[in-house]
Amino acid sequence: MSENQNLLAEQRRALILDEVRRRGGVRVNELTRRLNVSDMTVRRDLDALARQGVVEKVHGGAVPVVEASTHEPGFEAKSALELTAKEDIARVAAAMAVPGSAIALSGGTTTFALAQRLLEVPDLTVVTNSVRVADVFHTAQRPSGTSGARPGAATVVLTGGVRTPSDSLVGPVADQAIASLHFDVLFLGVHGISVEAGLSTPNLAEAETNRRFVQSARRVVVVADHTKWGTVGLSSFAALEQVDTFVTDAGLSAATRAEIEEHLPGLLVAGRGADDGA
Repeated sequence: MSENQNLLAEQRRALILDEVRRRGGVRVNELTRRLNVSDMTVRRDLDALARQGVVEKVHGGAVPVVEASTHEPGFEAKSALELTAKEDIARVAAAMAVPGSAIALSGGTTTFALAQRLLEVPDLTVVTNSVRVADVFHTAQRPSGTSGARPGAATVVLTGGVRTPSDSLVGPVADQAIASLHFDVLFLGVHGISVEAGLSTPNLAEAETNRRFVQSARRVVVVADHTKWGTVGLSSFAALEQVDTFVTDAGLSAATRAEIEEHLPGLLVAGRGADDGA
């Protein structure tokens, strides 16, 4: 971590979280020297990260929170995290959707943010297993005071299945529906992504549904903020080699970006600091 007094709080906290996860813990006095900020600033940053549930404060510093590989947060809990990062990712990913193409969106809060951006892309056919994502398109198709769909509105196909805490539909019904379709691009949200485990989720049924999504897509685009890198869920459903592009935010360190680029053909970093390795 390079010293920089002018880092925004969000960038500084992303750097701290990356350091905690990489080293397994940090001390306050180390962070004050490396970031060139006050002891009070570092402690406020650690308090903020602790409230997000991503670090645990200990005497003199912080350690990472180790969640059970089967723990699956609900949609509302996840929607409050990394809001700026998700908007940055959604903006970059939306530019990859071609008007008139058939795309798929998995469940998740990042794909939910992306769906709102995709409203501006005309004549899409969208397949999703996310109740939240489907609601975005259905609401936009019927503007108040008008009858019929707006011109160029997306055609949305919502799979059936059993609802997860993330408001995704999974299971045999969803799997069968997805397996019979073919998409130009799959925009895939993930619980975790790593070199060793690839793409993973804590939900066994969701793993199988995501596996079908990947198999049915010509191109796989993973959309996930920097906190997902290094996280491993109970079940892996795809290897890194099956991912064409990984769209993430600028919270990744330069060393982590270099590691990802060794294993993935395409890495797109969105947001402030995307080009400077911050």
